[in-house]
Amino acid sequence: MKTEIVPAAGAERQRAVNESIRLLRGGSIVALPTETVYGLAADALNSEASLKIFEAKERPRFDPLIVHLPDAGWIRRVASIDQSQQQTIAALTKRFWPGPLTLVLKRTAIVPDAVTAGLDTVAVRVSAHPLFAEVITDFAGPLAAPSANRFGRISPTAAQHVASELQGRIPLIVDGGPTAHGLESTIVAVGDEVIEVLRLGPITPEQLARFGKVRIAGVSARMQAPGQLRSHYAPRTQLVVTADFSSFTREQKRCGLLAWKSVAPNVRFAAIRVLSPAGDLREAAARLFHYLRELDELHLDLIIAEPLPNEGLGSAIMDRLQRAASRTVEVPEPGSSNVQF
Repeated sequence: MKTEIVPAAGAERQRAVNESIRLLRGGSIVALPTETVYGLAADALNSEASLKIFEAKERPRFDPLIVHLPDAGWIRRVASIDQSQQQTIAALTKRFWPGPLTLVLKRTAIVPDAVTAGLDTVAVRVSAHPLFAEVITDFAGPLAAPSANRFGRISPTAAQHVASELQGRIPLIVDGGPTAHGLESTIVAVGDEVIEVLRLGPITPEQLARFGKVRIAGVSARMQAPGQLRSHYAPRTQLVVTADFSSFTREQKRCGLLAWKSVAPNVRFAAIRVLSPAGDLREAAARLFHYLRELDELHLDLIIAEPLPNEGLGSAIMDRLQRAASRTVEVPEPGSSNVQF
């Protein structure tokens, strides 16, 4: 299969939108930018189309897909909301939609088993990316759209990342430039008295706490939502999360560093990427997957990632690093905000 990359700018934008809709209506799959990462989209109400996502990504069928809605009005068509949830869900969607918040709700019969991995729930959100919004509005239906990479690998934050993962496997990549957040959406389930965070992301527990009691879910043997696997987002190169670099750098010939905000002058690495010299967690999140991918492509012996403050958005970044890592050493406890190099 030949993969075409079409820029979503200038005179090419309308062609990118039109071709995306043509392919999606024909039951095909298309890589589209969202505000979080690039997504691999298919008609969420078409089982055969959605199965093409699993095939292209080599994604196991037990891992459900997030369903993107054209607007919040679609929520009642794909999900059933208990009376006890209504007030909290209405407040969350009013505040965070369109945006990087995914809600796990009871599904309706309209959503195929292939999309939900046989679960009785469906994960839904409304994307804030203007191009994705234009495509899904004109498509006039929900789109299943997990990250546009091979399963378990680093999520793509640029069109070239998608191409390196899925070239020859999908017909179209729409190039909308780099994504804004750089991390996948926050996923929550709303209970009678608690908002349970199933996956950390750009919407932080601190932000959610304004709408109810928040609990962060631990690792569960039962898959409840997308992105819950213990090992995920991984580079091919071995990755270790640690603030103590000396023993690792002595053992390895070519070692790369993914630093938080500064690099000591006496430290020597074959390659260094600094997530945010200013110590800005949002900048760090936006750069995380991009820099991980750059280091991975250098064919190093080892990548060392420095821990970030394990609070707010830093907790979501640490979640991704810990699941991408083969080993985590001396990671600070939650609430630590002065991690230094």
